[in-house]
Amino acid sequence: MLILLLPVITVILVVSVVFIQRHFEGVTRQMTNTASREVMLVLEFHANGEQKPIEQLSILNIAVEDVPMSAVPDEDYRVWYDFTGKVVTDGFRKSFPKDLLAVMLPENKIVHLYFLNAENGDRAVKISFDRHRVSASNPHQLLVNMIFFAVVMTLIAFLYMRNQLRPIALLARAAEAFGRGQHLEYRPAGAVEVRAAGKAFVDMRTRIEHHIEQRTLMLSGVSHDLRTPLTRLKLALAMLEKDERRHMEQDIAEIEQLIGEFLDFAKDAKEDETKLVDPHDLVAGITEDFRRSSLNVSMLESVGEGMVALRPSGIRRAVENLVGNAVRYGTRAMVSVIVTEKYLRIVIEDDGSGIEESFRDEAMKPFTRLDDARNQNLGPGVGLGLAIAHDIARAHGGNLILGKSERLGGLKAEIQIVR
Repeated sequence: MLILLLPVITVILVVSVVFIQRHFEGVTRQMTNTASREVMLVLEFHANGEQKPIEQLSILNIAVEDVPMSAVPDEDYRVWYDFTGKVVTDGFRKSFPKDLLAVMLPENKIVHLYFLNAENGDRAVKISFDRHRVSASNPHQLLVNMIFFAVVMTLIAFLYMRNQLRPIALLARAAEAFGRGQHLEYRPAGAVEVRAAGKAFVDMRTRIEHHIEQRTLMLSGVSHDLRTPLTRLKLALAMLEKDERRHMEQDIAEIEQLIGEFLDFAKDAKEDETKLVDPHDLVAGITEDFRRSSLNVSMLESVGEGMVALRPSGIRRAVENLVGNAVRYGTRAMVSVIVTEKYLRIVIEDDGSGIEESFRDEAMKPFTRLDDARNQNLGPGVGLGLAIAHDIARAHGGNLILGKSERLGGLKAEIQIVR
């Protein structure tokens, strides 16, 4: 708005000052000097009692009459919005420094000048003439021209500015969509600098997507290749006695679980498309699945309502990981969903030992397991649960925030997603 309005306001101010100084003040001063000479001539004929020359000067449209001194105003007068009135008054005062008693510039556009009668001190000479003789005509043209050209320049500036801002807005939407894990079609356009920034963004997005694809393929390939020898080991173990194979089968089950976590991490929350879903129903279904498994998971009364654009399978995986961690390191978990106009918040709380504030950022990094905060002997894992949930939240344009649960005293994991 400043770029749009400052040039227009500057031009208006410059034109106004120049016009008032050159046209109003300068022209008014010249016209006042001319009228002063005409008034001086009329006063000279009147002082000499020459009525006939005054009648011959009727073409000047100047009226002369004698008035008593009581009819002479005490001071000059002009209406408050008469900007050139001071110039007119000063001009006559300069031309008649001794004899001029008062200058009246009323609203009826008639100028009244009162002069001291040299022959009769009890009376004064009143001279009246049209205001147009001392002021420029059609002064409103200044405002009309200013408003007209200000509107024209504003429209032109708005059109140019809109054409320059549209590519920037498109680039911002494409960047925001990419931050949410969406691929919005975008072509660089606009000024040279904007096109350069757009091309840099497209190249960066392409490299990031290629890197994600390579990582997914690598982890998926490694995990897939590991399943084949594991299958052969399971077949070989089936030939052994039950007591001999029990511990080996537990190790193989742990390895399969680790491979599953690798695959979940490799999917990067992008295996399905974004769609409008009801987060309350989605989270309620997840908590019901845990309750059917005889786990102490409850869902609090939800706040707000509305559909949110999400990847259902990604959000399901993130919530399952967080709830799974909650019941794994504690005895109970509570889940709540809060929907506002700007945010979606999914909160999972437990009554476990929690995570110290200094370790919370470290806990969300891949392959991180905290010895002091979480007991590693509670089950297999490679430290990908929180990392997967964090990646899924960021893929939706949000974040995963860890804190302390006020209700249960353990860990509070909150997924915040901007709607």
